[in-house]
Amino acid sequence: MTNTIKYSKVEVLKEKSNYLRFPISSELTDGNSFFSQDGIQILKFHGSYQQKDRDLEKAKAKGEESNYSMMLRTRSPGGFIPWQLYLALDQLSDRYGNHTLRATTRQGFQIHGILKQDLKTVIADITQNMGSTVGACGDINRNVMAPVAPYKNRPEYQIARDYAVKIADLLAPQAGSYYDLWLDGEVAVSSLPIEAAEVTKARSQHGKGKIDTNTTDSSEPIYGTQFMPRKFKIAIAVPGDNSVDLFTNDLSLVVITDGNQKLEGFNVYVGGGLGRSHNNDATIVRLADSIGFVPVSDIYELVKAVVAVQRDHGDRYNRRHARFKYLLHEWGVEKFKQVLLDYYPTPLQAPKPLPEWKYEDYLGWNEQGDGKYFLGISIENGRVIDKESLQLKTALREITEAFHLPIYLTPNHNLLFTEIPAIAKTDIQGILDRCGVLSPDQIDPLTRYSMACPAFPTCGLAITESERALPSIIERLRVLLDRMGLGDEKLITRMTGCPNGCARPYMAELGFVGSAWNEYQVWLGGNFNSTRLAQPFIQRLHVDKLEEFFEPLFAYFKRDRLDQNEGFGDFCDRIGFDQLREFSTNYVRQDISPATAKAKDQRHRITLSTSVYEQLKSVSSSHNKSMKELVEAAIANYLSSLN
Repeated sequence: MTNTIKYSKVEVLKEKSNYLRFPISSELTDGNSFFSQDGIQILKFHGSYQQKDRDLEKAKAKGEESNYSMMLRTRSPGGFIPWQLYLALDQLSDRYGNHTLRATTRQGFQIHGILKQDLKTVIADITQNMGSTVGACGDINRNVMAPVAPYKNRPEYQIARDYAVKIADLLAPQAGSYYDLWLDGEVAVSSLPIEAAEVTKARSQHGKGKIDTNTTDSSEPIYGTQFMPRKFKIAIAVPGDNSVDLFTNDLSLVVITDGNQKLEGFNVYVGGGLGRSHNNDATIVRLADSIGFVPVSDIYELVKAVVAVQRDHGDRYNRRHARFKYLLHEWGVEKFKQVLLDYYPTPLQAPKPLPEWKYEDYLGWNEQGDGKYFLGISIENGRVIDKESLQLKTALREITEAFHLPIYLTPNHNLLFTEIPAIAKTDIQGILDRCGVLSPDQIDPLTRYSMACPAFPTCGLAITESERALPSIIERLRVLLDRMGLGDEKLITRMTGCPNGCARPYMAELGFVGSAWNEYQVWLGGNFNSTRLAQPFIQRLHVDKLEEFFEPLFAYFKRDRLDQNEGFGDFCDRIGFDQLREFSTNYVRQDISPATAKAKDQRHRITLSTSVYEQLKSVSSSHNKSMKELVEAAIANYLSSLN
């Protein structure tokens, strides 16, 4: 490093880490139950975060050591989970973790609760079962997303998944620290497929521009000793299918095929990103910009060039200003395209025309187009767990053990079983029914289209609850919408426990962003298909004020929406926040009779007295359980007492 450029402590640490080996190499055997602060930073590159159980932290005695554990995240390009890997993850979560799996919003799995002493064993087991965790976290290219539908008559879907793997391989770290630390240097232990020859060739090739896309470092030709300034996120989309939240990524590529369904190239989008900080206007959320089309023959060179621009020009001093989106925000698209020409000297072609983007979740039974089926299963808030009324973990394990089906995770933390022969449908559906797994038409739309980050008790950045709080919030919104005659509405609702935006709340129609304990910044005006940013409407909404806050907004929406096709997010964006605030201020709460509220036939309802409902709401909040769970448990206990 020169003395004329300022670097953060993390940048210095990365350069001195011997390609991500130190200090992990010494700390793995130091006898402590935790890694040092330096170790924590390097550990991320290997797919792991050190965490504490924050519930237990509140109860521990003064001077007592914290309850440290590790979260491990898979690198699963395009969301592909081989059946062997799924069974390994299921078993590892029971033996070494907290008995759950957590599907992420970038198509991977997380295991929480792993002790430091077991981390090497777990990583080795994952690697021996066609999995990996390298690059799932850290200042590096993260998991490459792609749409998961296995349509055989639409080859662009397979193309997207193929290139998700190829680009993930292209940008994977090369210096070998992952194998040295976790597999004792034995690359052969890994059961991952060998990367495509075209990828190996593209990585080693020097760029054609006046600035080389490769560094002078032979161990890490793309990244060098310092890797990226911050995380870098890539998604590959199919025209019209926005299941990957295309506009939220640093780099997004859209598959373009010709009239014979042969790959021509990719439309290119750059500069999206959602992480921000409260009370810091210098941190922003931003949608990616379209910059053109690249032919398939140049795709690797273009990807390397975009990465190299961020590598060389991204902020390496202020980590809150280090994401790629800040270059685009400050330079503008035209300057970025000019700088890109220094690395990739061929001007990009005009982008190819695209259809309207739509949200897809692929739940339920679907035909692949070859006589086989795929099945989309909802995983509420991404948590694979067995509960009294829903044995989801058991169901997924039994299906996988019996049928050995390829599995894909969606960017909205749902799961697909694919390549299902018609003869197996009845048996698979029988397992789902026995384990209480609901079909799509049995799931409340508010739940179906919601997402939450894990937050408490495992995430150290969480300001307040998210995954454990959202079910209760959804239930209360359901009661309110039904009471107001809006029971048929489906809303994209997302919640995070801090402003980092892991569950992408800034794209939602209702976005809840943790701002204090039991308080949320509320973002409104996103749309159902995730093509428009929401905006902050209120800085702090306490959960106790939920109904009071939303009732006037829903009343205004019901009265003045253009038609039944205008969603709540589109309405908020069209009307504007000034009008929404004025209406809310002057609103007089109406006593709406439940008899006038339109209800959906598939949802069973029990009317509670106001006093009981308020008690239930209070207990739900204080115990971090949904009202549905509490009611079902209470009724089940009562009914069993009658026998």
